[in-house]
Amino acid sequence: MHKNNRIEHPEERDKVITIRDLNKSFGDYHVLKGVHLDLYERENLVVLGKSGTGKSVLIKIISGLLKQDSGTVEVLGKEVSQLKEKELQELRIHIGFSFQNSALYDSMTVRENLEFPLVRNRKNLTKKEKDYAVETVLDAVSLGQTINQMPSELSGGQRKRIGIARTLILQPKIMLYDEPTAGLDPITCLEINGLINEVQERYHTSSIIITHDLTCAKQTGDRITMLLDGHFNQVGTFEEVFNTDDERVKSFYEYNFIE
Repeated sequence: MHKNNRIEHPEERDKVITIRDLNKSFGDYHVLKGVHLDLYERENLVVLGKSGTGKSVLIKIISGLLKQDSGTVEVLGKEVSQLKEKELQELRIHIGFSFQNSALYDSMTVRENLEFPLVRNRKNLTKKEKDYAVETVLDAVSLGQTINQMPSELSGGQRKRIGIARTLILQPKIMLYDEPTAGLDPITCLEINGLINEVQERYHTSSIIITHDLTCAKQTGDRITMLLDGHFNQVGTFEEVFNTDDERVKSFYEYNFIE
């Protein structure tokens, strides 16, 4: 199954993230070696790679959680490494971060989890406005019935959906998904892939999707690239990236199970 509404020419739209000559090392371990990447408005860009190749490091640098050694990362026109803490916090309101483990607060109900970003960032909202925001994002992820449940009562797929809903409640311009289908059964993976596409359509988000799941890449990506030895190979459609004689790419394809 391919993405049905794939953007034909995303590069004709404005850039929301521009990365140039990005380098990051941890001691003698060089993770990112002069990386270049662009993310365009309302595009889903998939970054593939094995564990430990630097995919998660990349999105931590984009969101200002890690500092690069050299190179530039511009997000929504701002050079992230140059921002003061207050400016960084303001930028992060526009960036939704969907963590691999959903990162829900176990002691809070679903409603309280979803309200938490509003309480921190939209202090002037009335109870009615907060209720509306919570109900709207729950509707977007088709889990309105879970509003008073605790995270421990939810399945893994439901927790992942609620995590995405909590990210959406501030209506971010950019979504960063870190291994969105990790640890989920095949049917739930398909549901999450569908949700990622629905979020793009409904909220007009631009997204970077970090994954090693080729089914996820095929179903969600407008463009795809792979992080290999600290560099990106070509950026293109699923077919363009995997129509290659590069053994590293071919072995990655063969390792994954594609329907």
